Amino acid sequence: MIYTEKSKANLDTFTSPVGIAVDRFIAKRQSEFPHATGDLSQLLRDIVIASKIISREINRAGLSGIEGMTEDENIQGEPQRMLDVIAEYRFKKALMNGQQVCAILSEESDDIIETGNHDGKYVVAIDPLDGSSNVDVNVSVGTIFSIYKRVSPQGEPFTKEDFLQPGTAQVAAGYILYGSSTMLVYTTGCGVNGFTYEPSLGEYFLSHPNITQPEDGEYYSVNERDKDEFSRDVKTYLYELKAKKKGTRYVGSLVCDFHRNLLKGGVYLYPATEKYTKGKLRLMYECHALAFITEQAKGRATNGDIRIMDIKPTEYHERTPIIVGSKGLVDEFEDVQKLISFKK
Repeated sequence: MIYTEKSKANLDTFTSPVGIAVDRFIAKRQSEFPHATGDLSQLLRDIVIASKIISREINRAGLSGIEGMTEDENIQGEPQRMLDVIAEYRFKKALMNGQQVCAILSEESDDIIETGNHDGKYVVAIDPLDGSSNVDVNVSVGTIFSIYKRVSPQGEPFTKEDFLQPGTAQVAAGYILYGSSTMLVYTTGCGVNGFTYEPSLGEYFLSHPNITQPEDGEYYSVNERDKDEFSRDVKTYLYELKAKKKGTRYVGSLVCDFHRNLLKGGVYLYPATEKYTKGKLRLMYECHALAFITEQAKGRATNGDIRIMDIKPTEYHERTPIIVGSKGLVDEFEDVQKLISFKK
């Protein structure tokens, strides 16, 4: 057969490499650490397996009748949706079966979930399905997770101290974005990598290697419904962003807004308000994870006073304000704070 230039181009399109599979990538990274035992690698694989099931459930939610509400509320007093419950169940079962985790902290459960695996080296804090209210209108949602090495002795039940560790103690963190495509983005402290799910092959492939967040960006993400309740420094900062013609992009799904800013550059804010004086987002299974990821991608995260990664929680479901994103934009927020403080 004689190939024309056009047919060669088409052939190149259909036979181009799809990237390294996530299992192989995890194994390769493990081999770079001489003392690695493989437990963290297996734990990440368990999360990957559960995410594939959740991706399937979300994609068929409108046909299977699981979009609606349950009659229950989670620990935050928020109504639970069927998909919240399903997502927590899938991740819980995957982590229990994997045997690397001794306990799980979930947004959807009042108490710590004991896995029965007292020999497990790790604890996991997870928001099984962030932004689940958006499923009904076909908007992207996500899963956020943090992994910590336990501080209590292996072979014994977990302790509270296993979870109440600062963000700097995380050994891995990531999120799964269920959108036009399903993506896994994670870090183990050696940069950030993104993988796109190919459903016909049932596998994630490396699509976004070594993600670096732009130092500046054109967008900011904040719920301006509550702007009258923001502090003076936040109001001033938003005014300056508007003066610089920065655009607003706010979906109301944390993973979605964060992901866009991670790739394109931008800043996400969820400051304290009169209703949420300590902020609304949860420290352990939302803010710690995203702070770890953004710092590994050369961004920054602060609560307005200190670095998010330095905060040591005092309770499981602790909340915090957060400003997270491109380094230059977070630096600008702190410049506004200093100027206002000086004028006082």
